[in-house]
Amino acid sequence: MGISGKSTLFQGTHQWALESFAAVAKYPSAQIATQDVFRSGAIKSATDFQIYEEVAGLPGLDFAYTDTTSVYHTKNDKMELLQPGSLQHSGENMLAFLLHAASSPKFMKDAHQAKQDSTEQKKAIFFDILGKYMVVYPQRLATMFHNSIIFQSLLIWGTSLLMGGRPGLVSFGISCLSIILTLIFSIFLPVVVAFALPHICPFPVPFVGNPWLVIGLFGSPALLGAFIGQHFGFILLKRHIQEVHSRTKPGLTGNTMDYIVGLEAERWIFKSGFVQWLIVLILGTYLKVGASYIALIWLVSPAFAYGLMEATLTPVRSPKQLKVFTLVLALAVPVMSSAGLFIRLVDVMVGSIVRADRNPGGLPDWLGNVVVAVAIAIVVSFTFVYLLSYVHISGAKKTLLSVLCAFFGLALVLVSSGIVTAFTEDIARSVNVVHVVDTTRMNDGNTEPLSYVSLFSNMPGKLTQELMDLRGEEFSCGRNMTTDFVTFTVKYGCRSYKGSNAGWSKSEVPVLHVESDSAADDARKTVVSVDTKSSTRWSLAINMQEIDDFTIQVESDKLVQLGGKSEVDGWHTIQFAGGKNAPTKFQLTLVWSSNATQASPKEANAEDPPLLVKLRTDVNRATPMVETVLEKLPRWCAAFGKSTSPYTLAFLTALPVNI
Repeated sequence: MGISGKSTLFQGTHQWALESFAAVAKYPSAQIATQDVFRSGAIKSATDFQIYEEVAGLPGLDFAYTDTTSVYHTKNDKMELLQPGSLQHSGENMLAFLLHAASSPKFMKDAHQAKQDSTEQKKAIFFDILGKYMVVYPQRLATMFHNSIIFQSLLIWGTSLLMGGRPGLVSFGISCLSIILTLIFSIFLPVVVAFALPHICPFPVPFVGNPWLVIGLFGSPALLGAFIGQHFGFILLKRHIQEVHSRTKPGLTGNTMDYIVGLEAERWIFKSGFVQWLIVLILGTYLKVGASYIALIWLVSPAFAYGLMEATLTPVRSPKQLKVFTLVLALAVPVMSSAGLFIRLVDVMVGSIVRADRNPGGLPDWLGNVVVAVAIAIVVSFTFVYLLSYVHISGAKKTLLSVLCAFFGLALVLVSSGIVTAFTEDIARSVNVVHVVDTTRMNDGNTEPLSYVSLFSNMPGKLTQELMDLRGEEFSCGRNMTTDFVTFTVKYGCRSYKGSNAGWSKSEVPVLHVESDSAADDARKTVVSVDTKSSTRWSLAINMQEIDDFTIQVESDKLVQLGGKSEVDGWHTIQFAGGKNAPTKFQLTLVWSSNATQASPKEANAEDPPLLVKLRTDVNRATPMVETVLEKLPRWCAAFGKSTSPYTLAFLTALPVNI
């Protein structure tokens, strides 16, 4: 996920492996919250570890660097950015772990026992404390402990509301309303900013190169919105409490009444944080979210501080202003345990925007901003609930509003004016340049392949700024410039036909040839010969709405056997990468589905007829036009490359359904 920083343990399959690592790691960095996010599917990626876990069923631990996420899988993903301290951190932890594992007589026994345990028994909660200690305990123990805290909290709240009667119940309801208002306003303001940024900045996401800008762009509006929403709840609470006191305590008048009402409303707002985190804890425990321990800390620590420093044993006693020491005691443990996690997650999200658009042009320009804005708003509204309760009756309201507006205004000026650039040479925008030779579409009825240079980006946003440096190269852009690269589809891109016939030859064009097409035993089979020519890296997609199964073989060796085929959006995709002497000729045998439908004459003669098989072959060579474009691109552009990405020269071919 990154190239520097600490080597963080973000996935662990078995409790025994986690405990073994925790016992000996010198500087542990581990966080189950990242495992929750990764396995939820929010991060559209996979690691090599999943092959060992899912295919081989092996236990293990998965580590990753999380700093400088924006250069991951780009040309800037280079050794110069890998800090020596990162390697040292990884090496010291791994060496200690491997020595412990190799010398422990219990290690293999524990590993064997872990294989026998059920999935639930293997699960464990893990996290580090300030990079010095690592905590590991079973998921079952966490569930029992969380349920105990939930039960006690509900019992305390139920008893308190029963003693408070109807006025207390109404106050509780209004404090819950303040939670909702806080969240709504906290999200609303930064989301408005997120929608506006693409219209007032040179780039839709202007903070990738300088992630600290999100503090002013989204953090300030989020905190301002949280305060506004909570203040509405505070005002409603004051009105309700004043109405109750006017009936029950007629002796209180004027400033005294207003002061006492404000103090009581302040306490209800502070206690609303307990309700908020209790709800999060209940949901996290029910859904078995590993990171629900964070909600536990943010609930128990402030509740303990409040009970120790502020709680009154009798309702007759007038409330006092909340002590500052109560806030310090309440937030010390939660902030130390989770502040680093929240900052790291936001940083990873910002860096991931560089490659967020898996189908370039498929996402709206504002989406990356909105995702980051909402994430920051949720963190702010949930973690500042206790702190903001101190502001309403203090003289700090105007100061807070002025500071937040100043931070926001400064950040907005910096990004809109271009004083702080969106990208740098190291943290660049992902822009790919590919010379495409497409035989699936013929140019105006010509039998020659369609050849052009394609320019696209995995980062949301148009390529307007890039084209300013490519004047004279005859690029045209739009959503009609779609290209199906088999593993993904460019939905917005730029094309140039200038000089596109140079740098490749027809002998490199791959061939899909139907060898036979027959029906036997009520099953139709089609044998297709695949010749990738000079390419040993290719991607093949098969239409699983028409095909039930298939095999791929080289001479007498079957590379893909019958059975076990999956599909995504109706296609099964195979990626192949071989060495210098890898085979280039294959035999594909297709077993048609009994429900297969032939394309109608209208569909068959359409500009884009239904396809049965799609093939892309990659050649790692830059044609003259590609070299020219790469030289002219701004220095803050970098090619993005994964196993699904094409090389700088790609050949496309296909077979229609009506073969």
